[in-house]
Amino acid sequence: MKTLPISRYRFFQKLQPLSLLKKITGKSVTGCLQVFSTSGSWSIYMDEGKLIYACYSEKMFEPLYRNLQRLSQQISTLPRGIKEQLRAIFETGIENQAIPNPDYLAICWLVNQKYISPSQAAILIEQLALEVLESFLNLEEGSYEFIPESFLDDMPKFCHLNLRLLVERCQTPRSETAYRQTSPTSQSHPSQLFQINQLQPQTKITPKSPRTNAYKPSAYSINTNEHRGQRIIQPTVDKKVYTIFCIDDSLTVLNAIKSYLDEQTFSVVGVTDSLKALMQIVRTKPDIILLDISMPNLDGYELCTLLRKHSHFKNTPVIMVSGKVGFLDRAKAKMVRASGYLTKPFTQGDLLKVIFQHIV
Repeated sequence: MKTLPISRYRFFQKLQPLSLLKKITGKSVTGCLQVFSTSGSWSIYMDEGKLIYACYSEKMFEPLYRNLQRLSQQISTLPRGIKEQLRAIFETGIENQAIPNPDYLAICWLVNQKYISPSQAAILIEQLALEVLESFLNLEEGSYEFIPESFLDDMPKFCHLNLRLLVERCQTPRSETAYRQTSPTSQSHPSQLFQINQLQPQTKITPKSPRTNAYKPSAYSINTNEHRGQRIIQPTVDKKVYTIFCIDDSLTVLNAIKSYLDEQTFSVVGVTDSLKALMQIVRTKPDIILLDISMPNLDGYELCTLLRKHSHFKNTPVIMVSGKVGFLDRAKAKMVRASGYLTKPFTQGDLLKVIFQHIV
């Protein structure tokens, strides 16, 4: 079990979980409620008063694997060894705390690899949120803080859950919940529980006739070709390997990037000479470019300007990488139409976040 910093104990007090949740359901509330106790910590992420994710520090991957196993009975695109694959890619980062929310990154990766659809990710997040809230509502003592900015701010959002209705479901006796799942009446009314988001910004879809707390795909309108009681058969898709092109005059940085990225998902091309890099980029046509700002001969700003003039790279994500954190440096990056900014030194979590932000 992870050790809680000693400073947290000083602020422990009696908590009323329902009152805390009520405070974060306003339309203007966006950020993360973090609650700490001697047994672990809870993180509840909100976006304009709607829950977008929730996790418990001591059981981050266990519920994810369990719900994926249940979901795999209906989705043929989930391979048998997905648990081991996720563990190899994402759980390693937990040990050294390099990745703030590796479980959410894992869900983004599943969608990105087309193992699950965005709608199925929404169902998965709903089930995980219910489990987290059930344990949170039993909390009696601890400390808490609300953080306006969080790791999920720039990540894809798959759903916006109605927190009040989630809490009501947690408080409903299991026998009554089971009845509602099988009741014909409950299937005939549109759900107010959540909206399933498309990956395009600000676009939301309200699902038809959802049935809460169940993995019946037709209830969530996941696939128009589905039939009740049958396994969901989706077309076989090739799993894309993303090409990451890195230009940096430091071999240490290039090797670190290669070690941070799983080779089954990413193909990393590293170049130390910015002059030679331009022709190699044109030949490689990468999915994302990591570009060091401070390089001899041709600096990152100049190279980014040249790339944007090429018709093929007008919209390719170009991330400027630099140890400079000043406002002017970021402003210059925007002026040359860079897509993002990654500050050195960076962790595995920082790198994965910026990559997933631009390819999912």
